[in-house]
This record gives sequence, structure tokens and C-alpha cells, in this order.
Amino acid sequence: MKNYAKSVATPASRRPLAALVGLLFLTLATVAGAQTLTGTVTNGTTKKPAAGDEIILINLSNGMDVAANTKADSAGKFSFTLKDGPGPHLIRAVHQGVTYHQMAPPGTNSVEVNVYDVLKKVPEIQVTADVMRFQADSGTLQGVRLFAVNNASTPPKTQMNDHNFEFYLPEGAKIDQAQAKAPNGQPISAETAPQSEKNRYAVVFPLRPGETQIQVQFTMPYSGSLKFDPKPLYPAEHAVVVIPKTMQFEAANASLFQTMNDPSQGDTTVEVAQQTQPGQSLAYTIKGTGTINESPQQTAAGAAQGQGQGMSNRPGGGLGTPIDTPDPLQQYRWWILGGFAIVLAAGGWYVTKRQTSAATASASATAPAIQSASQPRAAQRAAAAAAPASAAPQTANAPAGKSSMLLEALKEEMFQLELERRTGKITPSEYEKTKAALDQTLDRALKRQG
Repeated sequence: MKNYAKSVATPASRRPLAALVGLLFLTLATVAGAQTLTGTVTNGTTKKPAAGDEIILINLSNGMDVAANTKADSAGKFSFTLKDGPGPHLIRAVHQGVTYHQMAPPGTNSVEVNVYDVLKKVPEIQVTADVMRFQADSGTLQGVRLFAVNNASTPPKTQMNDHNFEFYLPEGAKIDQAQAKAPNGQPISAETAPQSEKNRYAVVFPLRPGETQIQVQFTMPYSGSLKFDPKPLYPAEHAVVVIPKTMQFEAANASLFQTMNDPSQGDTTVEVAQQTQPGQSLAYTIKGTGTINESPQQTAAGAAQGQGQGMSNRPGGGLGTPIDTPDPLQQYRWWILGGFAIVLAAGGWYVTKRQTSAATASASATAPAIQSASQPRAAQRAAAAAAPASAAPQTANAPAGKSSMLLEALKEEMFQLELERRTGKITPSEYEKTKAALDQTLDRALKRQG
């Protein structure tokens, strides 16, 4: 009886054990409630598991934080415990030095990632469209050269080398910005490098299987006329020149170019040469001054009117392979109008860029310069907000860079989500649930960045 009373009177002796047991139960409950994200990495070239590839888990809830990394096992399998909660994540797989990404929206339990073997030269690379767009004022010519590059290699392979995609610009051109968009991706900043030959440049960006878009913006002195030969380095289905109607176009060989007369073109003149070959002379002269005033939204609307239901049913306003049609000019209108609506919304047209360049230059004097991995703008479908955003500032602090990377990843997922909805690959309820989660995360990211 005395021993019993003594044990009741001194409960403190048992408190460490009770606390340990409580902590154990809490830990077990936390582990049991943590979500597990599994996945498989497949080598799309060999159709075998991509054993040993590095797999990185990126948490998108608070920027682009690397949450964990691992290696794919012999079966290409990997697994992560989502310690940071079931928010949006990005899976990055690194195969032979090239990265591949797959979004994991909230609630996702498993993902599939395809990677491809890398070659320095893929013979099947072909340019679907090579578009030169100009506008000019007194003393300055502003231009954009846009390539739609198709990698139709079989079996599929990625091309990557130190001068992966080469092109020419007019003499005196100064590159202001270059962007590249991987298949099913979003435009991000790309590195350009001058080559040994004068006026020849290269973009260092992987050409993955499918369609890659490359856009280069430049400015140069202008005295009222410009002679230029694009000097194609790859076979191209369409070589295009777009200028304001107040400017004049003269081809050295008039039989090579055809004028597209279409009311939906707004205030532009479009000249198209088809089935061009490497080394073929496509020389032309442009004269006069003028600007392209139509917004990307107006351009897309005109394209939709010209294409009818074929355009309106395509996600992203014309991204992707042009529709099959017997008329090659009708086929190409996708690229001139619909394609530019998206690319210009991503990079911003030069008129706006020039208005914001002074503010960017001022910011560079007080902030460390870094290269942004993506454009700090809203999702691609918010074109009205994206068009005046211009390009990503070249000067920003580290948190701003993370926010930009987050926005790029979210926009890519939103585009993919819309594509799946339009093609019937996702149910309406799944679409609404995922879109609501992405919208919430995007809103938070925009508030942090703003």
C-alpha cells in the first residue's frame, strides 16, 4: 500500500517515458499522413527504363525549391515522400545532360517521364517555319526572327551541341533577347553565341523530339532601307517576311515569294516562300517605316476568322503542327497569325519593350545581374496581361528569379491542362479541380512577385 501511494505521489518519474511515447505516436502519424509520389522514367529512344538517371523533386508552393533528389532504379522507378505537403510539384529528369520535366499537380500520386538519348547531330531536323518580322521608325529597325523547328527523328532522339541551332541576322543587328520553347513547354530565355562567320549566330538549346520554337529579337541602325538574305541553313517548309503595310518589300527573285492577301492580316503585309533549301538565296529589300499596331489578341482573332473552326478548336491559339490542308498558304497562316499571337504574348513586341527598357536599365544599376530562366508574366491564356509585360528583366534578385521559374512551370502545366481538356483526355471534374489548385498557386506566386 505504501509503495502504491509512493508511485502515485511521484508521477514525474514516469513523465520522460510518456513524452517519448507521445512523440513516437506523433511521428508515426505524420509519416502515415505524408503523401508518396512515385514515378517511372522511360528512355523514349530505346523504350527501356532510364536506369540511373538523376530525378529531382521541385516544390512549387514556395518558389522553385529543390525538395529532394534520387536516382531511377534498374526498372526506371523512383519515389518521393512529400514532406512539404500535397501541393504542386515538378519532376525533373536529367538524361545525358538534358533535362526533361513533368508536372505533378496537387493530389497526383504517380507520374511518367520520357527522356531521349542525345546526339550532336540529328539528320531529321527540319524547319517548319522561318519568319522574319520587321518594323521601323526613323533611325531604328526592330526585328524578330522566329523558327519553328521539327525534330521528327525515328527512333526519337534529342540534338544538343555547343552550337545547336544556327542562323543569320542582318549586318549590324544587336540581339536584345532570345527565347526558346520546348515541345509542350513555355518560352524561356535562351543563350545565343556569335559564330566565326560574320552575322552568324547559334542558340544553345536542346532540340527535343517534337516541335521547338526559337525566337530572336534584335535592333539595328536604319537609314530607310535594308537588304538582307536569310541564308537558310536548314530545309524549310515556309520562309516568311512580315512588315507593316506602310513599308515596301522587294524580292531579288520575285518568283520565290507570294503575297498573302487576306483582310485578317490587319495592318501587315506577308510574303511567303515555300520549300526553301539550305544555301538557297532568298535575298530581299525592305524600305520605308511603319509599326505593327495590332495586339496579339487582334492577331489571334483575325487568324481564327481566317481558319474558321479549325483555329478555334486549337489550344494556345495555333501552337502545334499546322492542320492538314491542300492550300500551303492557308496552312501557313497558322504560323504567321496564330503562332505570333502566342510568341509575342510571351516575349512582348518591341514597341512595348522600348518603352520599358529605360526602367530595366535603371534597375540594373542597383540589382545584381542574373539570367532569368523564364518570363515573369501571367499564364499564357492571360494574353492581355502578358503582351505589355515585354521580356523578363535581365536584372533581378534571387527571389525574383525563383518566382519567375515558378511562373514558367505553372504556365506550362496550365497549357497542358487546357490541351488535355480540349482533347478529352481529362474529365470535367478533374479539370476543374486541378485548375482551381493551379490558379490558387499562381495567384500566390504573382502576389509574391508583385
